[in-house]
Amino acid sequence: MKILFLGDIVGPSGCQIVKKFLPGIIKDKNINFVVANGENAADNGVGITEKISNELFQCGINVLTTGNHVWDQKETVEHIEKEKKLLRPYNLTNPAPGKGFGIFPCEKNFKVAVLNLMGNVFMKKCDDVFIETEKFLKNYNLKDSYDFLVVDFHGETTSEKMAIGHLFDGKATLITGTHTHVPTNDARILKKGSAYITDSGMCGDYDSVIGMNKDNSLNKFFKKKAEKHYPSIGEGTISGVIVDCCTATGLAKKINSFIMGGVLQNTI
Repeated sequence: MKILFLGDIVGPSGCQIVKKFLPGIIKDKNINFVVANGENAADNGVGITEKISNELFQCGINVLTTGNHVWDQKETVEHIEKEKKLLRPYNLTNPAPGKGFGIFPCEKNFKVAVLNLMGNVFMKKCDDVFIETEKFLKNYNLKDSYDFLVVDFHGETTSEKMAIGHLFDGKATLITGTHTHVPTNDARILKKGSAYITDSGMCGDYDSVIGMNKDNSLNKFFKKKAEKHYPSIGEGTISGVIVDCCTATGLAKKINSFIMGGVLQNTI
């Protein structure tokens, strides 16, 4: 059993390269289930639309997660109520549209659960992620409630991400960070058997400032006249991780970073 997780898909460059190459990757790498963070997939780089989410599902993504930009496209508030494969952070202060957790069917009658969490440090206000995680783990158990669990922790700080990783160790198949749009070099199996990476990176144009036009971003940092942030539209890179899963335990046997295309050193 192989699960592919794709880091934040950013703007047209990210969408284009994922739609172009993901079907082939799934076939070549024998991928059974794909999760991706799509909260920056809209044409302007913030939020996601119904049209774009449908296109991403059609190219092979099984579940889309989000984060702090989940409501930046107004249509998402209504769309997420009917699209169960599109998640928002589980610990958003309720009431909130949609769901932050789901259990999805996979081949061979396996059930893959996906949990979307958001950090508290330097992020939009949401409920305490550690308290909500503790509550979650009291209600759900690996190989009892589901066969595999993928956790997307959308957060700013590496310390918060690592702490959540250790909290889920032995209770999740994969814990991956998203949001910072830079792939970290710490993919590993934790002591109790869960796969972990601090950030899976970004699917988008890396000749940029975290996916946004670099010249416009520099003008903002220099406090010069600048436009609202907009995506860089150069050649995209696919960035994420592939996890080989143990079907008996639901834990991970191996995790490999996956970088393909664009300006980064490819790991494929």
